[in-house]
Amino acid sequence: MIWPEAHSIRDFTGLWWVAHTRSRNEKALAHDLMSKNISYFLPMTWKVRRRSHRTMRSLLPVFTGYLFFCGQESQRIELLRTNRVANLIEVSDQLRLLDELSRIEQAVRAGACLTPHKYVKIGQMCRVIAGPLLGLEGIVVNTKGAFRLVLQIDMLGQAASVEIDTDMIETID
Repeated sequence: MIWPEAHSIRDFTGLWWVAHTRSRNEKALAHDLMSKNISYFLPMTWKVRRRSHRTMRSLLPVFTGYLFFCGQESQRIELLRTNRVANLIEVSDQLRLLDELSRIEQAVRAGACLTPHKYVKIGQMCRVIAGPLLGLEGIVVNTKGAFRLVLQIDMLGQAASVEIDTDMIETID
């Protein structure tokens, strides 16, 4: 998950970059970076599936399709040479990304079971994609720790809201 393993990601030197990997290449890219001694962070989580009488465990990236790495320009070029990267995202706010990644690192080091979660900004327009409310559109708010979808009647200046699970909605661009 972290290379080199002995360090905290705060000890890495160089600039942080986000590699958007080719499909299902996150772990392979991490292995390539390890062999080239390039610092990276790839938070992983166990996914357990049961089929018939068998239990299958897979170690999967928390952020599917992304790997975070830190290094110099020459190491960035080495990363691109692996042919496992679809796109490279430049990080404009290095300290903010490092703070956000450090929270994930702390959870990983504490042994917490991370679960991928849909990112929905409060105030963002969303559409229900499953269940009896399929097709409803509204604005997401957080009330008393629960997500709610606000359904507005602009003409009246009134609205109603319904509690909704974030797995049941998608953002509208």
